[in-house]
Amino acid sequence: MDMTPEFIMLAFTLILAVVQIGWAASARTAELGLKWNAGPRDGETSPPGKLAGRLIRAQANLFETLPIFAAAVIMAHIAGKDGQLTFIGAHLYFFGRLIYLPLYALGLPFIRSLVWLVAFAGMLMVLAALFV
Repeated sequence: MDMTPEFIMLAFTLILAVVQIGWAASARTAELGLKWNAGPRDGETSPPGKLAGRLIRAQANLFETLPIFAAAVIMAHIAGKDGQLTFIGAHLYFFGRLIYLPLYALGLPFIRSLVWLVAFAGMLMVLAALFV
């Protein structure tokens, strides 16, 4: 199977997911300490602070759409539907998700939502390619 531009964007998105896991975990560990992180995490903990909470929510937000995006990219390739629509859509999704993360971490409300819409539209473009 060739590394198409869409697969490259999917690979970069998977790397971004790993970065988000690490960044959110690091922020939470900074709040609660290394002993908490290394321990069994039994019992109640305080709610996450602003940055950790934002990073945790941004990670959850990515994980809501990532399976759909990944499946659409793989299906489009298998079905021979790779083309301009999937190329642009995959790029919009990845770069939208990449820009979304720091915007969410900084707490910027409206521009963050606009960037999320760009990424979501990119995912929909890849999905639409399955039917055209």
